[in-house]
Amino acid sequence: MARKDDILSIYTKEVDGIKEAGLFKGEAPFVSPQGSRVMMEDGRELLCMCANNYLGLGNSPRLIEAAKKTYDDKGYGVASVRFICGTQDIHKKLEKKISDFLGTDDTILYSSCFDANGGLFETLLTADDAVISDELNHASIIDGVRLCKAKRFRYKNNDMEDLEARLKEADEAGARVKLIATDGVFSMDGIICNLKGVCDLADKYNALVMVDDSHAVGFVGKTGRGTPEHCGVQGRVDIITGTLGKALGGASGGYTSGRKEIIDLLRQRSRPYLFSNSLAPAIAGASIELFDMLDESTELRDHLEEVTSYYRKELVDNGFDIIPGTHPCVPVMLYDEKTAAEFAKRMMDKGVYVVAFSFPVVPKGKARIRTQVCASHTKEDIDFIVKCFKEVRSEMGL
Repeated sequence: MARKDDILSIYTKEVDGIKEAGLFKGEAPFVSPQGSRVMMEDGRELLCMCANNYLGLGNSPRLIEAAKKTYDDKGYGVASVRFICGTQDIHKKLEKKISDFLGTDDTILYSSCFDANGGLFETLLTADDAVISDELNHASIIDGVRLCKAKRFRYKNNDMEDLEARLKEADEAGARVKLIATDGVFSMDGIICNLKGVCDLADKYNALVMVDDSHAVGFVGKTGRGTPEHCGVQGRVDIITGTLGKALGGASGGYTSGRKEIIDLLRQRSRPYLFSNSLAPAIAGASIELFDMLDESTELRDHLEEVTSYYRKELVDNGFDIIPGTHPCVPVMLYDEKTAAEFAKRMMDKGVYVVAFSFPVVPKGKARIRTQVCASHTKEDIDFIVKCFKEVRSEMGL
């Protein structure tokens, strides 16, 4: 029988192997609020180019004030799940706000989008059904699918021909319900899903469509309604999952929004909803204010679009290898894991907070610096980061 020290040494060796391969993911704590610049523990101020803070609202005075007021009005927490005594009026109000914004029937709140995806598939699908999933879907979709008993089919990223082939296979397997699952934006690459193609095939083969739009709602589409708006398929997507922790204030919380029949069932059977505490009141209160802000103006997403376009052009003009697109997620491809880690370290030394993305976050041999633009960045910020990229590339002889 193995001793406890021997067991723990197994994990130590695994971590050592991760470090040796250049895949170790460290943490660099900062002491300021999240923003276009952050203050590190050692007093350095860095330009932050790796947050999902798309609309720059992580330190919004208006949202902070709304959260403070909610603490006074609704307390710190509810200490309960929704169906017992964990539903305040602001939870229902926020669900309606999200539904109205997205143009859906109803919405159900979760602690995170990971939970929303984790509680979706096993609730809706049985062994008689099939889920057809894009190969580059987020880990939360993959894990959610693993929890259900449905037949599983995987199609090549954004490949409508392959998706159609998998739909035919599902029909041949006798699937009662077919559910196509896809990210709205494949955030590791900044690629926007061909959602019109997905919806067209779903109509042809009588399938449901589920989209995780975490990296789109608030800023993709002319009014920020996400990939359904961007692709012209609003009203044709059956299920939209998303987060409040990225563009929508940058805190935490998630949701599933869509057809009434689906949301009704999730309230009765979705395990993360039934067995997790309600969303914190302050987050719900601030999120209501957030959706009011989005209804008032598109100024933030418009500026984000402009600055992102400028940044992508500057990188291309200066010879950097980026994945083409329009999304604020802009991966600068370096491929080698150790090179990416060293590159990120040198960028930090020059005053730019970036992180190397490597396996298992991205495939082996596809390491990168995934930079992310936010609405609080200026063109001067972009000029600075491009200058730093050029300097590090020269220093490393790349």
